[in-house]
Amino acid sequence: MSNHENDAIKQGNLLRDKGDFDGAIAAYTESISLDSQNAEAYYGRAYSYGKKGEFDRAITDCTEAIRLNPEYIEAYHGRAYSYDKKGEFDRAITDYTELIRLTPKPSRVYCNRAYQYIKKGCLDEAIADYTEAIRLNPEYAEAYYSRGCLYDDKGDLDKAIADFTEAIRLNPKSFRVIRERASTYAKKGDHDKAIADCTVAIRLNPEYAVAYYARGYSYAQKGNHARAIADYTKSIRLNPEYAAVYYARGSSYLEKGDHARAIADFTEAIHLNPKRDDAYNNRGCAYNEKGDHDKAIADYTEAIHLNPKIETDAYLDWSFENFSGFS
Repeated sequence: MSNHENDAIKQGNLLRDKGDFDGAIAAYTESISLDSQNAEAYYGRAYSYGKKGEFDRAITDCTEAIRLNPEYIEAYHGRAYSYDKKGEFDRAITDYTELIRLTPKPSRVYCNRAYQYIKKGCLDEAIADYTEAIRLNPEYAEAYYSRGCLYDDKGDLDKAIADFTEAIRLNPKSFRVIRERASTYAKKGDHDKAIADCTVAIRLNPEYAVAYYARGYSYAQKGNHARAIADYTKSIRLNPEYAAVYYARGSSYLEKGDHARAIADFTEAIHLNPKRDDAYNNRGCAYNEKGDHDKAIADYTEAIHLNPKIETDAYLDWSFENFSGFS
């Protein structure tokens, strides 16, 4: 490597580290013009292109770096990342597979490949990769957490809880994982354990809006709507743009017979997410119970329009409570 070429690469690295990616690209290009066989310069330029979002150019340069050095681990990582950003998951998987072969301890690479399988909807393959990552590194908390999420998605709730529990053992202050386990307990109908986990998550992070929402949900499922409303209100204060929480609080107000507050919350949920057919349906119920049947019909009609599968529930909410033909 000539002095000029070496200086150009050093300059490129310096500019890249400072975030001046255009300057870095120019320096790496100069280095390549002096020696077109320099894999480091191609990779440096590819990295800079990737930071600019120019993924086709990044892939081209990574490919050239790999041609010049078939065991260039960083270039495989860069190309896999660029393929991922382009949505070319199969090609990313191919690169991660090669990286597994090249990397001495590839537990992280297995997790990266698992993520590509998730994007393809191949959950079993992703679970297999997380399992291999855990075999290689039994202390890999993130792999347990990620595998637990997949088990949860597949409905294998006991395995999900086991993985979340191991992730929590390895990282007891991970409020995110604790809240995730709470949600899985809630799916199993074990709301006491869900509430306990949410309470721990809130203690670890008092500003964790999702944990208040999740705990409120479990309180509501136990019929304790006063506590549910208190938690939903806290969640809304922390994140006023969360339509689901307004819907949930509205549902608890509806259960308590507070139609005015229920209608206000369902209206806000609809404002934040106009496609929430359930919010229209429940607001229709609130109007119906208030005796405002015209508004109830309008909301049920919109709920049916948004989701024809809700039609039976909407008609039942209206007709069987108000039809007087059987009296």
